[in-house]
Amino acid sequence: MASSTTKSAFWQGFRDSAPFLFMASPFGFLFGVLAAEAGLIVPEAFAFSLAVFAGAAQFTALQLMQENAPLLIVLVSALAVNLRMAMYSASLTPYLGDAPMWQRALAAYFVVDQSYALSIVKFENEPRMTTAQRMAYFLGTNGIVTPAWVIATVAGVMAGSRIPESWGVDFVLPLAFLTMIGPMLRTPAHIVACLVAVATSLPAAMLPYNLGLIVAGIAGMIAGAQAELWLERQKSKAETVK
Repeated sequence: MASSTTKSAFWQGFRDSAPFLFMASPFGFLFGVLAAEAGLIVPEAFAFSLAVFAGAAQFTALQLMQENAPLLIVLVSALAVNLRMAMYSASLTPYLGDAPMWQRALAAYFVVDQSYALSIVKFENEPRMTTAQRMAYFLGTNGIVTPAWVIATVAGVMAGSRIPESWGVDFVLPLAFLTMIGPMLRTPAHIVACLVAVATSLPAAMLPYNLGLIVAGIAGMIAGAQAELWLERQKSKAETVK
């Protein structure tokens, strides 16, 4: 019975992630096209997607490599873009922390925006799920998206520069993040962090090597943390008065 329940959780995650195919496939295809334009061949682009498996970081690194940015800037920028994964992992730890080490290591590789967004909502809404069921669901959310991402990357490299610019496939990237970020702005602190990051990113866009992204991200995290602390203090004061 337990095995059947775990399988059900996996396939539930698989089905829930299906709509993300409409985002992951064009996103991966676009990366493949840009990788081909940058001079990468199919095996190189395939290895890039398989090893890094983080779309935004891959785009950032690829763009900086095309601009002949110093290696340190490429690495720091890619890591900065992926800092949110550390926050995702910390958020998932209470739900998946009791799983065996090998499962946690596997889950760490598959932490992406889609898997996190689906899983955290599922775990919060269904607190009675066992650790095994949660892990099965989490891995299920990658069951269709991950192959689609890699296959789309290879297809994009093979298509190369034959894709007309008028198709505007590069617009998939901002749309994807807007789709995921919107539902996750659930507290005032989240909103403050988002607004400060956006406001900072506009003037910071003039900085070289995409450093504006790092500056805006840091500013947003600081603002969000301070807003949360202020709200907690206000809540404590209100409870004291009562």
